[in-house]
Amino acid sequence: MKPYCELLRELRESRDLKQSDIASILGTTQQVYSRYETGINELPLRHLVTLCGFYHVSADYLLGLSKNDR
Repeated sequence: MKPYCELLRELRESRDLKQSDIASILGTTQQVYSRYETGINELPLRHLVTLCGFYHVSADYLLGLSKNDR
């Protein structure tokens, strides 16, 4: 299964969003969000919860633990 950093990018790009769009939703900067997508920084739990709600996917899916997105 794919690492969460790859899934973050795929989900964002599939919706034609920029990193700055997602960073704004999370209340962070584009630079910090970019580090989540590249795997440099770990995704904080509060951001994981927000992104699961935004993308309508389960945490297991976003973390790469399940192929089922619900």
